[in-house]
Amino acid sequence: MIDLRSDTVTQPTAAMRRAMAEAEVGDDVYGEDPTVNELERTAAAIVGKEAALFVPSGTMGNQIAIAVHARPGTEVICEARAHVIEYELASMAVISGCMPRPIATPDGVLTAPLIEKARRAELPGLTRAGVIVVENTHNLASGAVTPPEHLSAIADLAADAGIPLHMDGARLFNAARACGVEPSQLARGFDSVMFCLSKGLCAPVGSMLTGTGGFITEARRWRKRLGGGMRQAGVLAAAGLVGLTTMRQRLGEDHDNARALAAGLASLDGLSLDTPALITNIVYVTVSGARFRNRQVAAELKKDGVLCNVVGEERLRFVTHHGIDRAHIDAAIEAARAALARAA
Repeated sequence: MIDLRSDTVTQPTAAMRRAMAEAEVGDDVYGEDPTVNELERTAAAIVGKEAALFVPSGTMGNQIAIAVHARPGTEVICEARAHVIEYELASMAVISGCMPRPIATPDGVLTAPLIEKARRAELPGLTRAGVIVVENTHNLASGAVTPPEHLSAIADLAADAGIPLHMDGARLFNAARACGVEPSQLARGFDSVMFCLSKGLCAPVGSMLTGTGGFITEARRWRKRLGGGMRQAGVLAAAGLVGLTTMRQRLGEDHDNARALAAGLASLDGLSLDTPALITNIVYVTVSGARFRNRQVAAELKKDGVLCNVVGEERLRFVTHHGIDRAHIDAAIEAARAALARAA
């Protein structure tokens, strides 16, 4: 199978498996796992923050950040299709007692003027903003990148307004690669940043939540409260360390493959491309025409050994990642051509 459903399907590399087998471990709840401690120090340094916390998933990292930053009864300002709204099971309401203040954008890119327009006035009868969340890259917006100049303006607005600022940077390193900057530049001005180890970096499990030392101290309590305390977690952290130190540099290959895939799919009758300003590793296409629907096309693709995700009633999502090369991309394009012909 050519599995293009997500970059979460990546397998740990041979170097990761060796590191996991040889990892020095201890009880992380006591702060005694040396490999976890090294991973947290490394992650914090890469994004320019004081401290970091190893968490089982990106969703947990985002929800811990919201819980630490916001208070019950406040709003989470975010893009209307953000992961924290669409794919985190209303956790901001269940866990933190918050509600979203969604901002619709044409391209998934939040800007300071849009946030300022959506922010409620400081009046007794209006809900206050508890935290601003920026997703970078933006999953449902075809991996759209929020560039440094927009992030800087948002950080200035948040600081002036006294509103905490969190980045859902599940694919932060893809954004940094696309912009040609260091991850720390994109993270500058954010009170907290979450990024995943288990997507483009190929680790089997885990995400990192970063911020100030005080923020991480409180985040650690929330991780325990949510059942995320881990014991000899160095076995997992070792793979994350390998990912951080060796896999970030190769993400450009995924972007090149995604561009080739996007161009090939866009050339096919019956598919139209959702194209962001910068293509990272996520490609969305809309299946058009009354002759067939996206689920039919996905089913036909599967017959030819290509997996993709069905999103809504019309869209298909393809994600490039480690283990997918140009030959796989060419094969996927030809499979799509055949699938569309059969579906018709």
